[in-house]
Amino acid sequence: MPSNDARTLLQTALPTAAAGAVAATISGVVAGGKGAVGAIVATLVVILFMGIGLVVLERTAKSLPHLFQAMGLMLYTAQLLLLFIFVAVFKNTTLFNPKCFAATLVALTLVWIGAQARAHMKAKILYVEPDTAEGSKPEKTGPSS
Repeated sequence: MPSNDARTLLQTALPTAAAGAVAATISGVVAGGKGAVGAIVATLVVILFMGIGLVVLERTAKSLPHLFQAMGLMLYTAQLLLLFIFVAVFKNTTLFNPKCFAATLVALTLVWIGAQARAHMKAKILYVEPDTAEGSKPEKTGPSS
């Protein structure tokens, strides 16, 4: 993974994990141990789903730049659908508190998106590839002497 991609992933995963720790603490106080477990599971789900999506999107941008926007829209739609499915599957679980899980899931998804937007705004990404050393030499025209 190139350094810009790793840096973006780090700048989005760390704030999400920190917010997940805060959510686990709050959920633990409000709903006990099951609330904390729900918040921790939600944190892992958000970091896993959104992290995989970010990696896929970065690779698509490099290999198929003409599909980047469509891939981004499709990816975020698929992520939201997967999150809804995950919530629907575990809505009646006794392993953790589903309300704490769902609230943490929504909050951390928003934290991830905000952190990703901030990381992209701060990244110094070149829009135009600079000329190589050979490409910057002036071409000679006419007969050579």
